Amino acid sequence: MAALLGRGIGPEVNGVYDHWDHVRHLTPPAGLDAESWWAGIKLARAGLERSVPLADKAGRPFTLSLTSNMQRQLHFLDREAAGAIQASGLVDEDTTRKRYLMRSLIEEAMTSSQLEGASTTRQIAKEMLSTGRAPRDRSEQMIHNNCAMMQSLRHRQARPLSIDLILEIHRALMDDAMDDPSQAGRLWTAEDDVDPGIVLHVPPRAAELPQRLQALCDFANATDEGEFLHPIIRAVAIHFQIGYDHPFCDGNGRTARALFYWSMLRSGYWLSEYISISSVLKKAPAPYIRSYLYTESDGTDMTYFVAHQLEVIIDAVEGLRGYLARKGRERSQAETLLRPGSPLGALLNHRQRALLLQAIRNPESAYEIAGHQAAHRVTYPTARSDLLGLVKLGLLDQGRSGKAFVFTPAAEMAKRLKR
Repeated sequence: MAALLGRGIGPEVNGVYDHWDHVRHLTPPAGLDAESWWAGIKLARAGLERSVPLADKAGRPFTLSLTSNMQRQLHFLDREAAGAIQASGLVDEDTTRKRYLMRSLIEEAMTSSQLEGASTTRQIAKEMLSTGRAPRDRSEQMIHNNCAMMQSLRHRQARPLSIDLILEIHRALMDDAMDDPSQAGRLWTAEDDVDPGIVLHVPPRAAELPQRLQALCDFANATDEGEFLHPIIRAVAIHFQIGYDHPFCDGNGRTARALFYWSMLRSGYWLSEYISISSVLKKAPAPYIRSYLYTESDGTDMTYFVAHQLEVIIDAVEGLRGYLARKGRERSQAETLLRPGSPLGALLNHRQRALLLQAIRNPESAYEIAGHQAAHRVTYPTARSDLLGLVKLGLLDQGRSGKAFVFTPAAEMAKRLKR
């Protein structure tokens, strides 16, 4: 062992918290075989190891070995991500924040449900959630419930975690979305215990669930007066433990991810409302499943799951940053196209240009002829001509509210302006 310590072997392999299942196929450092190399990796991890007050079904505490790379990732999420996005100027207006928040809610609700078997398309899910119409089938109900749950978490974050709150969250997620409605908000019972021969993971016995969930609640509500545990790691561990304990007959993944968001919001991570971890997981579900299996097969090392989830959260943050940057470029290009000296600007009068610039910044805005008339102090026929001219160009959509015509920004207006 002393010889291994002198070889500079760390807890990761090329920056990855790897498992023996993969390491054994790699080329070890010169002078070592695969088994000796793995022994050195495990020794390095043991030097970082700490236990958390959550246990496997044999009663052994789960452990964490947070590496320097993981600490850097946590630092990025603490400082760079939220600060950079907030400073971008794209989420500073209330209407803009609401628009990006709704985008995130729809994305998370849809992909979290799709991970659990919902088959509704993105277009149909977006239409249902945007218009507020009632779900028409089980898949739409799953997505509807998920979206409602995500919206309610900001109100639930003030409440300490309890078994009753966990059951309440599960009941809301599974309302009208289960074959047996009585299972919503109900833990497994002894009659439901899993046959070890038919699944990859056998959860703890049903009789143990109340005690295990209470331990999870105590962990979630801890104030870190003793040894500090990073809030993001705590949120990830809560996610892990619900998935591991599998306390419900269905909806465990959705409940686990909802509790992750609850914990993030409770710890002050406002950015978590604007990202979708399920959209990242849906693109590559296999590593998500493997991170659970690796934890169970390598003692009780939860670091495999933590390492995977940190990558997922960062991918989700970078996805949001990319989206904001793209929308910022589109807005800037649109504003350039609307300058008076531009070819498009020459087709429009100053009133139409002003309206479109305002519509680009606030796509949910609506306009009426009388309001446009009053804002620019023109006659009713002039105001009407302005708005109908923009409809003819495909930049505004025309509808009715009672007897009055209502004009709303066309979808993808920035792209329409370029065309």
